[in-house]
Amino acid sequence: MNRLKHIILLITISACSQSVGEKISTSTSTIQTAVFEQMANSELIRHPDPRLLDFRETPKWEYSNGLVCSAMMRTYEATGKEKFLNYVKFYADSLVREDGSIKTYKKSDFNIDRINSGKILFDLYKKTGDEKYRLAIETLRDQMRHQPRLSSGGFWHKKIYPYQMWLDGLYMGSPFLAEYAKEFNEPALFDDVANQFILIDSYTWDEEKQLFYHGYDESREQKWSNAETGVSPNFWGRAIGWYAMALVDVLDYLPEDHSKRPQILAIITKMANGLVKYQDEETGLWWQIMDRGGDEGNYLEASCSSMFSYFFLKAVEHGYLAASYREIANKSYEGVLDSFIKSNKDGTISLTTNCAVAGLGGEPYRDASYEYYVNEPKRDNDPKGVGPFIMASIIYENEKQESQN
Repeated sequence: MNRLKHIILLITISACSQSVGEKISTSTSTIQTAVFEQMANSELIRHPDPRLLDFRETPKWEYSNGLVCSAMMRTYEATGKEKFLNYVKFYADSLVREDGSIKTYKKSDFNIDRINSGKILFDLYKKTGDEKYRLAIETLRDQMRHQPRLSSGGFWHKKIYPYQMWLDGLYMGSPFLAEYAKEFNEPALFDDVANQFILIDSYTWDEEKQLFYHGYDESREQKWSNAETGVSPNFWGRAIGWYAMALVDVLDYLPEDHSKRPQILAIITKMANGLVKYQDEETGLWWQIMDRGGDEGNYLEASCSSMFSYFFLKAVEHGYLAASYREIANKSYEGVLDSFIKSNKDGTISLTTNCAVAGLGGEPYRDASYEYYVNEPKRDNDPKGVGPFIMASIIYENEKQESQN
């Protein structure tokens, strides 16, 4: 425990010393540390132990921790500063055992959320060659070999949510599986991954609204599910955000000549055109419930707006969307800066107005009603917003630098 406290102290000191004298501002008129690095530094100060991200009191192998650690890994790649890599490595090393088993993780839960943190293990394995990372990757891959499925082959979201696919699950599992297929030569897995995107699209897309419903219940047993279609009743911003990010991330690994890549690209275009329809004209942001902007209780929400910024910026950067979408991408990211980024007295910055959490079913039961979603708590610096914001900011800053050169 003394060694753990020492490591955490070193991380804190490193973060603080690095940020001393760095101007915390989103103004483009002064020379300053890039906003993504300011936010990453702020997170190191706020949460020196990455196992306690997401306002936890005890360590946990969880998707939100992995999301921020993925953002920290990209910050390391963008800056070359070892403190960001050390943060990620500490999270993995404190939870992954030498035999590849993972503390607090239980395969028999068949919880697809738990797969997301596995993304950082690929980078750590490549960088260090430490066998425990590969073994941990195999631990998570083995869960997905046995993950319960719908009759169509779609993955259940969790064992406790039988016969259900949620948009969230596409981000949690599919990019991990696609990277595994590429790195460990399992080409048949690409077909399975692509099918997950195509299935959830077929179940949850609403042609009239041009949006995706949060979840689908094959059994039609859930109180939230439509008796005819099986879908939940509302268009929750962050759920759509998870799916949007998954679409652009999975293409990092899906082969250029894969037969179903054109279908993924078509979904990206469909996603983009639907999002444009609901983008707030004044701010460039999106609402907690996407199609009910301005209704009582609804609000412009930071995590989904950050996710959509990342989606548009990356899709344009990689040519998945035409260059004409760049204006939309920049407007959305700059809207997040203007509306949600706050400077603090301690020199850190915060991302405000994030929905803390939302889901379907469970106990107490979440009925997916409009009133349920808009009345969930809001909080600053939720990792589901901070991680996507950092990743969007890196792309935005890179594009800005390239345009100036």
